[in-house]
Amino acid sequence: MLATYLIGLREGLEAGLVVGILVAYLGKLGRRDLLGRLWAGIGLAIAVALGVGAALTWGPYAMTFQAQEILGGTLSIVAVAMVTWMTFWMGSHGATLSKELRSSMDAAIDRSWFAIVLLGALSVGREGIETALFVWANAAGGAEPLYATLGAVLGILTAVVISWGISRGLVRFNLGRFFTWTGLFLIFVAAGVLAYGVGDLQEASVIPGWGAPAYSLTGLVPPGSWYGTVLAGIFNFTPEPTWAQVFAWVGYVAVTVPLYLLMLRRRGRARAAAAAAKTTTAEASAPPEPAALEPTPVDTH
Repeated sequence: MLATYLIGLREGLEAGLVVGILVAYLGKLGRRDLLGRLWAGIGLAIAVALGVGAALTWGPYAMTFQAQEILGGTLSIVAVAMVTWMTFWMGSHGATLSKELRSSMDAAIDRSWFAIVLLGALSVGREGIETALFVWANAAGGAEPLYATLGAVLGILTAVVISWGISRGLVRFNLGRFFTWTGLFLIFVAAGVLAYGVGDLQEASVIPGWGAPAYSLTGLVPPGSWYGTVLAGIFNFTPEPTWAQVFAWVGYVAVTVPLYLLMLRRRGRARAAAAAAKTTTAEASAPPEPAALEPTPVDTH
């Protein structure tokens, strides 16, 4: 539930920021008459996300066991790819997000009314589909479906409240730090989903090695224990993974975490350089200090 709450909160905040920027920009342009088209696109995106969630929940029941496992494994890997891309994209484009959205809105206004609907749908639809896929993959990997869905809904509702508070100036929230730490947390959640997806493909005989665990941690984490249930619900932990699952988890973390930390380091250096350049420019444009007057010696004779 915690994992799906965080994904709902993170994706909801991203969508809330996008909507807030677009709505505020239309207001600044004096084109509030276009808000209806923008909201129509946002509503369309929400409907598509709900449709994807419903299809993932109810669609596989008409399939054979092997087909269900292949679908589940494939979609889990797709969910990991989307969440990973989202994490890195937000980390590298967060600073220029507002500028990019304003440029997209200018282009949409110049084209047609449908372009504004499409912009609203695409801007929010990505987060909606990512949320649907990741929540489904998390629930399929061992989390209780009801709790997983409830966690995502609570996360989205929390994001709505925070986004509204930010837009009204009632909430001061360090979004950069939030996205940084949740991004790192979600990398480990995604690693568990990836391992689960590999296990599904092994059960379907697409990848060999199912039924031969690499090791067993049942002595440390007994099946049915409360902490085993928590680990399975958040990180898709399994006490007896196969070698393919171990390699997938370790390989993903070993590649993704260093790249993520490197991106954060470069972003920090870029901000420091920009701040230093701004300070230098301000100092260069400042008027010179008036020269101090030397005291005139007084002749006492």
